[in-house]
Amino acid sequence: QVHLVESGGGLVQPGGSLRLSCEASGSIVTINAMGWYRQIPGRERELVAIHSRFGSTNYGDSVKGRSTISRDNDKKVVYLQMSSLKPEDTAVYYCYVAGVTSNGVHYAGPYWGQGTQVTVSS
Repeated sequence: QVHLVESGGGLVQPGGSLRLSCEASGSIVTINAMGWYRQIPGRERELVAIHSRFGSTNYGDSVKGRSTISRDNDKKVVYLQMSSLKPEDTAVYYCYVAGVTSNGVHYAGPYWGQGTQVTVSS
């Protein structure tokens, strides 16, 4: 069982910054990919950023240059630092985890958090 707890969402002014956190819990030994997706009302869920266990990262075009993803493998936490936020960044942000090894078994996933609302507005 993989449980994801997100934190850090809220209301921020345009041009502001925000940091999201997601902690994975359960009998987890390793996680291959941790990251974030977002869903804007009326649109499909889209990639924000992904961080592999070995350090590679991938960003969605809409946040490139404005966001930094990082993770702590020991704590099983992934962070997303977002800056220069725009009203169009308003969305529900979902934590994403895939490739989990637990009790000697590999689970492909993906697993999703419940989502945290980010609203960019003055």
